[in-house]
Amino acid sequence: MKELTVTSIFIIVSLSSTFANVLKYVPIAKSGKWPPKFCNKLDCPRYTVLETHKEYELRQYSASSWMSTNTAGVDYSKASSTNFMRLFRYISGTNADKKKIAMTAPVLTMITPGQGPACENNFTMSFFMSPEVKTPPTPTEKGVFPQDMPKMNVYVRSFGGYVTDIKEWIKEAIKLGQAIEDTSKYHTEFSYTAGYDSPFRFLNRHNEIWFIAKQQ
Repeated sequence: MKELTVTSIFIIVSLSSTFANVLKYVPIAKSGKWPPKFCNKLDCPRYTVLETHKEYELRQYSASSWMSTNTAGVDYSKASSTNFMRLFRYISGTNADKKKIAMTAPVLTMITPGQGPACENNFTMSFFMSPEVKTPPTPTEKGVFPQDMPKMNVYVRSFGGYVTDIKEWIKEAIKLGQAIEDTSKYHTEFSYTAGYDSPFRFLNRHNEIWFIAKQQ
């Protein structure tokens, strides 16, 4: 496992406290035959694998519902923390029905780069809404909103380890782009990061970079 810096350990310990609260107060979505092992017995958006390559796979995702929030900034870790806590409060009962909603996977973040190295990026984080939640309750906190994603094809690169810096995501995104070899096949103006594990998991962690295919 890659050596962790003091800063990384501090971030992990801090997030561990948050995830402990998630596990304590938020019900876990029921597992069935569907969820892949890396979903850790949580509900995940359904997909089928269309192509399998050495460095990536092409998946077709079914239409799905999510709850989202966004933050603009240059600090990925800070924006992620802000976004996560908004969505955590939503599933913990900060909604019109005061209803607790099952934790799901992945924690998905759409990254839209700013125009220039010093410009703010836009980070939109989303929690998948399990099909068991027929009608997600209306958010009551400003900045949290429902989002429907259509059926779509997605290029996915999977990798392990802790990811605490946007530079690590960028490195994996570059590898995905190099493996696909053709930028006309996917949207280059944004990409997604997908995290499946809590900081409690030290081995066999699963992370993904998503590029949305243009041809659906």
